Amino acid sequence: MKHTAITFVALSLVCSAPALAQHVEGLVITRATARPSRVAPAENFTGTVRVQPLFDTTATTRAYGASVSFESGARTAWHTHARGQVLIVTEGVGRVQRWGAPVEEIRAGDVVRIPPNVKHWHGASPTAAMSHIAIVEYLNGRNTDWMEQVTDAHYNVPPGAQGVPSASPARSVAGDSAQPSRAQQLMGDIAPKLAALTDSVLFGDVWARPGLSRRDRSLVTVSALIAMNRPDQLRSHLALARANGVTRDELIEAITHLAFYAGWPNAVTAVGVAREVLPER
Repeated sequence: MKHTAITFVALSLVCSAPALAQHVEGLVITRATARPSRVAPAENFTGTVRVQPLFDTTATTRAYGASVSFESGARTAWHTHARGQVLIVTEGVGRVQRWGAPVEEIRAGDVVRIPPNVKHWHGASPTAAMSHIAIVEYLNGRNTDWMEQVTDAHYNVPPGAQGVPSASPARSVAGDSAQPSRAQQLMGDIAPKLAALTDSVLFGDVWARPGLSRRDRSLVTVSALIAMNRPDQLRSHLALARANGVTRDELIEAITHLAFYAGWPNAVTAVGVAREVLPER
């Protein structure tokens, strides 16, 4: 009787399996041979870098993943991601740095999570190759905003050293800097609450919103300051715009364009500020 009961239960499970399978989505397997690697573009990387796609977005997901291999000395350019990035180091020894922070060494097994719209670079160490899996998400059809190349001088700074200054008028990441922000320097002694709101709300919240990249926010802000003839604020925001990836030529063109909409005097004032802030080619 006991054997009969066991047999009945087993048969009932077998018979019910097809019904359960109707509610389970099928697997999708892409073989490595179907995903050949390619050389990364020189405008966004320094040195020899190869990228092998792993997975792309689907109708229900927005993440993209790739395996990226850097030869020793190779690295990305400075860049940001609208929804941030996750790096999973699979081989070797590398480096990662966000703007205004020390260089960090990364090794196989390490996982790096980069917040949205944080300017950074990553790559191999000067003496060892490095590979990592990079995962990003798309926002309005874009996942990465590329900026200037990482210079040899910045790249060769040893781990633990900063190497690049923070060009933001606020803290690079709200609350993590030992140095006073630009807002604190300008008004922290007389209007501490306004300085704190500038850091935490304006640059800590508004500028970090994923709807626009920091590059685009800089271009919008610079244009508004030109139109309103605000040379003092324009000075710091031109420097911030360069740090956020807006080129010198783009800023000069914005001034020229706005002369027709905001008036010649405003544009002439902006040119004078640009001459002080923007280095010659």
